[in-house]
Amino acid sequence: MKWRPYGRNGLLLDFADKPDDWAFQKRLRIVEALSTKPPSQLVDFVPGFTNVLLEFAVSGGDSLEDLARKTEEIIEAHARQKLPLGAVKTIPVKYDGPDLQRVADHNGITIEKVIKYHSDTTYKVHLLGFAPGFPYLGELHHKLHTPRLASPRPRVAAGSVAIGGQHTGIYSVESPGGWNIIGHTEQKLFDLSLRTPESEERPFFLRPGDQVKFVPD
Repeated sequence: MKWRPYGRNGLLLDFADKPDDWAFQKRLRIVEALSTKPPSQLVDFVPGFTNVLLEFAVSGGDSLEDLARKTEEIIEAHARQKLPLGAVKTIPVKYDGPDLQRVADHNGITIEKVIKYHSDTTYKVHLLGFAPGFPYLGELHHKLHTPRLASPRPRVAAGSVAIGGQHTGIYSVESPGGWNIIGHTEQKLFDLSLRTPESEERPFFLRPGDQVKFVPD
């Protein structure tokens, strides 16, 4: 692992070179370790595909070097065991998106092949981000890798299923977006009305570590 300062009170810890299955499992273990055995000065942390950003309450006698060393020791001690994946959650999709033909043309395949490749895969939820409950899913079939739009749309409907580069995801709320929309689902990914004082996670249909299977509707 490598680390570098991130502002006065932060560290950016790199734990992988590319967002593959190894990095996926390593991230799950790091998040588990930081959640259950956090360094005493840790305020918050945000995981990425190949790194994790940590914010500390730095006092006069602390140094980022010492905090980095303590954090690495905790991760090495408590992030060894492979964690089981979450349940497979099926999501019905109507493949009728405005960029379906663009994805097919870019990859030199038919629309039928786009649908087959996209729905044949069981994806892992790597991260939630960008918007509440928006899942970054992998691994996308290499024949579906498609660059983002040159100009993002100002409004993308919640439930839009899309491809951006090497990843696929689902817009959880209405928002701007530049991914290629290939379909939509009625499955609600974020419902704030489900939040309770006991659990802030209930509004989210998916969580990192879950698995997703798209079913053509």
